[in-house]
Amino acid sequence: MTGLFITFEGGDGTGKSTQSELLGEWFTNQGREVVFTREPGGTDLGLELREIVLHSRNHIAPRAEALLYAADRAHNIKTVVRPALARGAVVIQDRYLDSSVAYQGAGRVLDPVEVRNLSLWATEGLLPDFTVVLDLAPAVGRERLDAANKRFDRLESEALEFHTRVRDSYLELAAAEPARFIVVDATLDRDVIRDAILARLNER
Repeated sequence: MTGLFITFEGGDGTGKSTQSELLGEWFTNQGREVVFTREPGGTDLGLELREIVLHSRNHIAPRAEALLYAADRAHNIKTVVRPALARGAVVIQDRYLDSSVAYQGAGRVLDPVEVRNLSLWATEGLLPDFTVVLDLAPAVGRERLDAANKRFDRLESEALEFHTRVRDSYLELAAAEPARFIVVDATLDRDVIRDAILARLNER
């Protein structure tokens, strides 16, 4: 049995955690081992890096931010994801290299090709088998976070213009790789979203 690497992408407040859990339940019911992880923060080292990149009160230069995410990614892939895939598990991950292309590339206005290549070097070229983008207008995502009384991190606190660039980048990435990506309207009912994801997975 071969492993399967599935990533969830999208702006803040899109429901990635909910859909990850629903998809994990479905695979568990099929008798598969499921491993959940996230970036940043999927390892002990990652938790330390997460605190820096998301909650540091100090300014972080855009290139330094991209490098910190790449460091977290390299460690997570080496110690969590690749071992799980090797034993045939389904890995469901909240954010991966497409997040860096969207947030550090488009959001921070760095070269998206350079950002992507940095992540590919850090992970020895590992790409997901399947990537779900939960698409939502940034203003709606902000309303959801406000309603949840969530403490905003460094990226969530950015202006709507920043998050609009991020959203546009995700849609461009999905359009460029339609075989890997599925884009789902995140305003739909959670079960409708789950069924759309499962239908696309079953096609493959």
